Amino acid sequence: MKAEAMNKPATATKLRLTKKLKGTNDNNLAGYIFISPWLIGFLLLTAWPIIQSFYLSFTEYSLLEAPTWTGTDNYANIFTSDNDFKTSLKVTFIFVLFSVPLKLFFSLMVAMMLNKNVKGMNLYRTAIYFPSLIGGSIAVAALWRNMFNLNGYFNHVLSWFGIQGVGWITNPHTSLGTLILLNTWQFGSTMVIFLAGLKQIPGELYESASVDGASKLRKFFHITLPMLSPVMFFNLVLGIIGSFQMFTSAFIVTQGGPINSTYMYALFLYEKAFKHYQMGYASALAWILLVIVALMTAINFLVSRYWVFYETDGGKQK
Repeated sequence: MKAEAMNKPATATKLRLTKKLKGTNDNNLAGYIFISPWLIGFLLLTAWPIIQSFYLSFTEYSLLEAPTWTGTDNYANIFTSDNDFKTSLKVTFIFVLFSVPLKLFFSLMVAMMLNKNVKGMNLYRTAIYFPSLIGGSIAVAALWRNMFNLNGYFNHVLSWFGIQGVGWITNPHTSLGTLILLNTWQFGSTMVIFLAGLKQIPGELYESASVDGASKLRKFFHITLPMLSPVMFFNLVLGIIGSFQMFTSAFIVTQGGPINSTYMYALFLYEKAFKHYQMGYASALAWILLVIVALMTAINFLVSRYWVFYETDGGKQK
């Protein structure tokens, strides 16, 4: 009898655990069923193409014939004998170097102007952000090309002041600048993120600084920038990743010219894949781009500990 009495609590506990585990498994199954559309889409449309791309980067493949294994020949040719690779990489790095800081600066300035208690400010914010909804479209790129060609609207405005304009997109010295300007103009999403960050800065900090006699410039460098540094870091990483993949503007506005002055890496990759049908070679280029972007992102994360401040850990990332 004693043994039976002692076994009863153990049996009840075992039954409760069994029911609990069964309920957990049922919940997990329901969860997997709900995410199955996304999971299937990820596996078929993202994971599998990535695996295929990695395999094809070691092959010679033209879409019309079965891929032929060539080992590391594609990578060797890219780094040793392809001058277009070096040109496109140089142009892309110059584009990233100038366009990303300009876009961040302009976005922050606009966000600060929109972060004021002014009547009708919501309307102003909507009006400024609205063009960004179509900012990366083909139509805007075509409009930009018409604005900056020799007979475009920009030169027409310059003629009012007696200034003779040039073909901004046909001049190798100014063509890349027009694309940098276009990328800077597409500041909407970056500006909104900055504006959200500015809203999170406590107003008491500015009030205390005013009591101590701090100027607006001092407040900006000692309060706004440190408190906004995590948001700035986020926008910086996204900006670098997006700029390295810039394709539409170069393809529509300049088509890589003149004299390859706007020959972006993504445009070079596209031509190898869909103009010359060198899919294996293009896959190798895509993986090189992935490594470059990953390295740039990793460097940013390593350097961020020296300038990105957080509310935890004494205010600074460790």
